[in-house]
Amino acid sequence: MRIAILSCFYPYRGGISQFNASIFGELGKRHVVKAFNFKRQYPEFLFPGKTQYVTDTDSAVPVESVSLLDTANPFSYGRTAREIEAWKPDLLIMRYWMSWFAPSLGYVARRLKWKGCKVVSILDNVVPHEPHFFDKPFTRYFLTGQSGCVVMCDEVAKDLLSIRSDIPYTTLPHPLYTHFGEKMDRAEAERALGLESGKKNLLFFGLIRHYKGLDILLEAFRELGDDYQLIVAGEPYGSFEPYQKIIDSLPGKDRITLVTDYIPDYEVSKYFSAADVTVLPYRSATQSGISSISYHFEVPMIVTAVGGLTETVGGRGTGLVAAEATPESVLQEIRRYFGDPEVREQCIRNIRREKERLSWSKFCSDLVEFAESL
Repeated sequence: MRIAILSCFYPYRGGISQFNASIFGELGKRHVVKAFNFKRQYPEFLFPGKTQYVTDTDSAVPVESVSLLDTANPFSYGRTAREIEAWKPDLLIMRYWMSWFAPSLGYVARRLKWKGCKVVSILDNVVPHEPHFFDKPFTRYFLTGQSGCVVMCDEVAKDLLSIRSDIPYTTLPHPLYTHFGEKMDRAEAERALGLESGKKNLLFFGLIRHYKGLDILLEAFRELGDDYQLIVAGEPYGSFEPYQKIIDSLPGKDRITLVTDYIPDYEVSKYFSAADVTVLPYRSATQSGISSISYHFEVPMIVTAVGGLTETVGGRGTGLVAAEATPESVLQEIRRYFGDPEVREQCIRNIRREKERLSWSKFCSDLVEFAESL
């Protein structure tokens, strides 16, 4: 099968690009695959982080691609569709995670579908974490160009069906990221991070955005004793000042290790190798790439009962689920986790079972089988 993938690839960085590189490599083992990239993913004024692109310190997987689609330039939409069409793919795969991409990707999808190519999109989100009034009409337009969709949790499936109930779809769980290297010796990781040994280490990892609830975790940490340490590692999208105010007010602020930068791939291992548990105190969620990294390093999670986290963590027994996205509820589960050593051991056993199930080869073979059924 000839498979075109239209999404972000190197030199764009981040979880979406990493995911795309993984499916590109896996699909390429059995099919002829070509990557079509963004020429411009977002205008800079819409991007809240420091940079969209890999830097000299990143170890991103370089994927050869053709950069065509400028989401802010409608004149590029037709050219992108024509170039993909000229390559004559049997299947076009897209990624969709926010409605900004609906006009550009929707145009290309409709054009290719009209020309007889199957179009399947992997939907990270249907309804964004930070919604806008135009999200549903834009997403509805995008979905008219799809032959079928792949979701990675039931929460996204529910959102999909609320907008278009007749569309074929399948649910394939998020595979595990495996390109971050092996787990380090814990003592070595703690030394690298400047942590005191012998403490209970909580990890908040990834982009810092309001819906991810770092403030909730900080307020929970206020109530924890000197035997706890908190590692916060990730780039803020927006001002960090509200979080810094909370940190400055905490009696245990000297037990917080703060790294407010994008964490390059080669440094990820030390954070998870030092952690006893990853905490995802999200206010809203679909699935989370952070949970896939936690699985890779066999670190259990404490999550909130939102979106797909209940399904992918609580339902699989790989962590604990706080009933509410509040400091009190998160604190309760932290104390429960460390109060019984068997809880941690059971979570790790369940993670090891999940690692056997969540391979890139299975995800890609199931994706192709779904596309062939359309």
